[in-house]
Amino acid sequence: MADTKREIERKFEFRSNKAGRRGVPDLTGTAAIAAVTDQGTVDLDAVYYDTPDQRLAADGLTLRRRTGGKDAGWHLKLPVSPGVRDEITAALSDTVPAALTELLRSRVRDTALEPQVRLVSSRKVSHLLDAQGLLLAELSTDAVLAEREDVTAAWTEVEVELADGADPALLDAVEKTFRKAGLHVSAAPSKLARALAETSAEPAPPVLGGGPEGTAGAYVLAYLREQRTTLISQDPAVRRGLPDSVHQMRVATRRLRSAFKTYRRILDPAETGPIGEELRWLAAELGVDRDREVLLERIQTRLDELPRTLLLGPVRGRLKVWNTARRTGSRRAALAALDSRRHLALLNALDALLADPPLLKAAARPAETSLPAAVLGDWERLAVRVEGALALDPGQELDLALHEARKAAKRARYAAEAAAPALGKPARRLARAVKSVQTLLGDHQDSVVARDALRALAVQAAGAGESAFTWGLLYAREEALAERRERELPQVWAAAAAPALALRG
Repeated sequence: MADTKREIERKFEFRSNKAGRRGVPDLTGTAAIAAVTDQGTVDLDAVYYDTPDQRLAADGLTLRRRTGGKDAGWHLKLPVSPGVRDEITAALSDTVPAALTELLRSRVRDTALEPQVRLVSSRKVSHLLDAQGLLLAELSTDAVLAEREDVTAAWTEVEVELADGADPALLDAVEKTFRKAGLHVSAAPSKLARALAETSAEPAPPVLGGGPEGTAGAYVLAYLREQRTTLISQDPAVRRGLPDSVHQMRVATRRLRSAFKTYRRILDPAETGPIGEELRWLAAELGVDRDREVLLERIQTRLDELPRTLLLGPVRGRLKVWNTARRTGSRRAALAALDSRRHLALLNALDALLADPPLLKAAARPAETSLPAAVLGDWERLAVRVEGALALDPGQELDLALHEARKAAKRARYAAEAAAPALGKPARRLARAVKSVQTLLGDHQDSVVARDALRALAVQAAGAGESAFTWGLLYAREEALAERRERELPQVWAAAAAPALALRG
């Protein structure tokens, strides 16, 4: 069984021998710190694991097996933001626990995890307490010895880790006090990073293809690499069930697929097409659970908007039964897809394409020459779909046409966002304008899907002898909302035309 803890800390180092001899200053009186209590010294022995090419270190992850101290065991640390990591722990064992290897699968794949460096530390621990004696943070002073093969390195490091619920501003106050004593924030983000640097074993920087800076190929590949990074980093988040992780992972797959299509004159579609199809498969596997979540949240919100007098029958219980029946197996299927050989093959193929991109002639041209035409091509595709939908009467045919327009809006928006680093303000304005169209069309499509669900709920309720009044009322409200969005579309669409004209120059 693995446990998770949010770790908020700041690491410091002495910048001079003189400061090191003075030691760590007394923090009593700093911010809310009323007392500093000595907790003794512990000896820690940690072996850090990684692939031979150090994929975890390259992404800021650490995996260690540590003995000594109160938390002996396996520790996996996943970066959240600067100074913030999620630490996932598992019991001490001879091999890496399966619960942790699953979280590393998107990075490690079929490569073995092997010991890379050993850190032996003597840690002096103090507790920083407030006036009521409550723990604010733990102060650790570590004398560290790093060993990698026959190379060693030694240093002293000071670490302040916040207690659960403590104000992060405390770290700023501590840093201010430390700076006056010659202690500064560590240049290395972790002990492992410093150990690798000081034993000449830092992960090699990736070799990036894409042509000279400023070319269309360089910009497109930078965007694709960004989406690939999101795809990889969201994998453990999806496995952990973190909020919005499935959505972020699906968006990355969509952005990759859209970029392959939009920039088909820059990257050979014969090479990107098969990967795009696999990305479509992955998005579909992830989509079952995500779509269910979105629909459930929409219906719950609509119920919350109704006065209690209009909630007739056991509506919330009925919604729970309906959702449970739909949910069965959806998350299990998504995780099975992430664990499949097909998914690993997709990741390997994507990495191979980015390492040796199939660039076409247009990739070597200046970005401002090649990218606008690609973006405007997607805009014109959207225009055809929107204008075709506007010519239709309300009904199922219009619903389908607006759904197709919504998909075209996503692609046009992604195209503009991908080009924004090269084309600047005109592309950003176009992306914002198209997003407003996408949002309207998305709300319309969500209403269509919600009405189907509400009808099913009404049928189930009636079949169980319950009142179907509330479900019928929500259906009518969703129908009215869809009609409003249809009436608003011409004005929103007209407002989005000017940014496209500006991009044409």
